[in-house]
Amino acid sequence: MSAAPARNVILVVFDSLRRDALGCYGGSPPWGSIHTPNLNAFAEESVMFTRAFPESLPTLCARRAIYTGQRTYPFHNGDFRYMKGDWCVGYFPGWGPIPEAQHTLSEIFSEQKFRTGLVSDLYHQFKPGKNFWRGFDQWTFIRGQETDHSRSGRVPTQEEIERWIPPEFSEIHDRVMKAANKDAFWFDSKALLNMRDRVREELWFNAQVMQEAGRWVEQNQDAERMFLTVECFDPHEPWFVPEHYRKRYDAHEGREQVISPYAEIPDISEDLLRRTRANYSGLVEMCDRWFGHLMESLRVNGMLEDSIVIVTSDHGHSLWDRRGFIGKRPYPSDPETYDIPLMIRHPGKLGAGTRCDAFVQAHDIAATVLEATGVESPEPIDGKSFYKTAFAGAGPIRDHVTVGWGVGMTVIDDNWWFNSKIDGTGAFLYPAHRPHGEETNLATKHPEIAEAMFRTGQEDAGGSFPQYLLDRTATVADASGSVPFAARD
Repeated sequence: MSAAPARNVILVVFDSLRRDALGCYGGSPPWGSIHTPNLNAFAEESVMFTRAFPESLPTLCARRAIYTGQRTYPFHNGDFRYMKGDWCVGYFPGWGPIPEAQHTLSEIFSEQKFRTGLVSDLYHQFKPGKNFWRGFDQWTFIRGQETDHSRSGRVPTQEEIERWIPPEFSEIHDRVMKAANKDAFWFDSKALLNMRDRVREELWFNAQVMQEAGRWVEQNQDAERMFLTVECFDPHEPWFVPEHYRKRYDAHEGREQVISPYAEIPDISEDLLRRTRANYSGLVEMCDRWFGHLMESLRVNGMLEDSIVIVTSDHGHSLWDRRGFIGKRPYPSDPETYDIPLMIRHPGKLGAGTRCDAFVQAHDIAATVLEATGVESPEPIDGKSFYKTAFAGAGPIRDHVTVGWGVGMTVIDDNWWFNSKIDGTGAFLYPAHRPHGEETNLATKHPEIAEAMFRTGQEDAGGSFPQYLLDRTATVADASGSVPFAARD
């Protein structure tokens, strides 16, 4: 291959960005298209992957895989629990720091004399005990998302809270949290306090992230080579967005709704569903607008000619697409959460404007950018490079994907979408292409296919699952109605 190695790497990760929210991917969520001109323009200069998936979920698990190229699934080294004194309020498999034995991309590039930077408002990365800043010469934490303790002050009144959240939604959220032994509704304590007095668009978090990333580029022009990771927590909920963005998707006067209840709400009113989707759509458009700012910063600083730029997401978010569910979850698993965008712009514009339908996963990104820059990992990594698949006409690197999330396992190949608990119970089986709307579970009709898919996922787990997770499967209700089959080592 004649293309010279890329000099720089720019990695941009959005949180909760649905693949179908982007116009370049068809812009086809069930409620209508979303305005994303800058990401669409980026796609015209990139190879766009149509079958990209996470390695494991949720947020921090996905980033462990992206940052290291190593699998987190099946969470053998991920027994993390959220404790309050002696009380365990929740299990979060894989939700811990990056294992010290694993090299991160930033550490690998730093050893090769790259200038490395991280700009992020994803506060989970910076909580006590986390280490996602490892290897970065500079890491900049934009404070204030969700329950980050970035501000103190007067506690929001009930009237202020109900300005943004209908009481019926807060009641559902409280009930879900209490059933999971987690803190009851968090919004009133911190999220609104962190966000309530913003009056200029550039003060929103996604705008701050992209502006700061542009400044980093400007301030590090003396570097021989650069590796910049840009983490944008938006369009994750709560879906606060300037009104002018929301009005593009819902101009009606009416109640606000900015949270995700993580529950099935079959009887949601039309106005609240419309407003929920409009606020998400507006935040996607706002992310697109400020991504354009970063791209322009790269252009005017002469970075695009010798940088490989990757844009992706950790996962999407269901917005009443099927089963009346709003949120994201490991079981049942749905495309709205598991389909992720992935676009890669080569500095020489190789493959510009093309689509690639090869299966790829988040842990393949590390192997790909290492090959793109001519850098070798000091240790074997689980991810596979799709560089030649994208830019040199090579074949696909895998024939299926397995995505892990807690006690849930999802396996997808050319023909089927399979989801069950890791003990083999509660199987769902659908055709791989899943249009919006209700579907018929085919696991009982095709038990041999369901079991074969389970065995594939079990093999990808190394043949077994950690006992602490198997012990948790009984706490997750069987939602499938299918005949279970036993998990065997």
